[in-house]
Amino acid sequence: MDKYLIITNTYKDKDLSVTKEIMKIFDDLGKESGYILTDLGEEIEIPDEYRDCKAFIVLGGDGTFIHAVKRAVDLSVPVIGVNLGSLGYLCELEADDLKEDIKRIAEGQYTTEERMLLSGTLRRGDEVLGSDTAVNDIVIHRGGNLRVLNFIIYINGEHLYTYTADGVIVATPTGSTGYSMSAGGPIVEPEARLMVITPINPHILNGKSIILSPRDEVVIEIGQGRRKQREEALVTFDGGESVNLYSSDRIVIEPSPGSAQIMRINRRSFLKTLSKKMQEYS
Repeated sequence: MDKYLIITNTYKDKDLSVTKEIMKIFDDLGKESGYILTDLGEEIEIPDEYRDCKAFIVLGGDGTFIHAVKRAVDLSVPVIGVNLGSLGYLCELEADDLKEDIKRIAEGQYTTEERMLLSGTLRRGDEVLGSDTAVNDIVIHRGGNLRVLNFIIYINGEHLYTYTADGVIVATPTGSTGYSMSAGGPIVEPEARLMVITPINPHILNGKSIILSPRDEVVIEIGQGRRKQREEALVTFDGGESVNLYSSDRIVIEPSPGSAQIMRINRRSFLKTLSKKMQEYS
């Protein structure tokens, strides 16, 4: 029997009413389903009996969806989201029209989109400080002080530019409608394969985004201060827990070898979805 796992944000479906509604729909269709609870501060643990399920159904907003996608990539499981948040660019479904949508999923009436991910490795000289994967973006920004920092950008080993700014965002096409867009970056069709580098509050007149191919390697080095003082920066992957970097530390960013499988059941194009979201929340 086909199995489906519902991943529920405890703050978005507090009484589990939507979770139970979806489980009943699957049950009426002769399909097995279960659920686990999560919030954005927890690591999602997938039960052994659902590691080979047909799909993850994620209840929450874009943050919960991204959290679940990272686990789904490891298991090669497709993911679809039910928007219980506010904007919900990434979530395909709405809570008020679930019966027909879940029926389509159970009957295999969907397509999947491949979304590229980013891999980032933090380095201090020859030492590797850590690494992680991002669905949306990797953000490097200033730490506790109010001074702007110098972010030295290298592409494939060649110095490209030095941003004097509050920070730098490296986004996937999926993440182009997130923080990168808020910082003035371009909106990119989500199935494209490219990277977007966008400065945060650059202290120059021509601080534009840079578009790179999926074959490029990006290195961002934290520069020294005006008086050669040691500066502090913070790095986050998809808005998660921050990691400290200091002057001369680097982060190496490149496309991840894996990709996310995002389920689609609506025939509405990305541009129509984008237009609808922008009108709703403008």
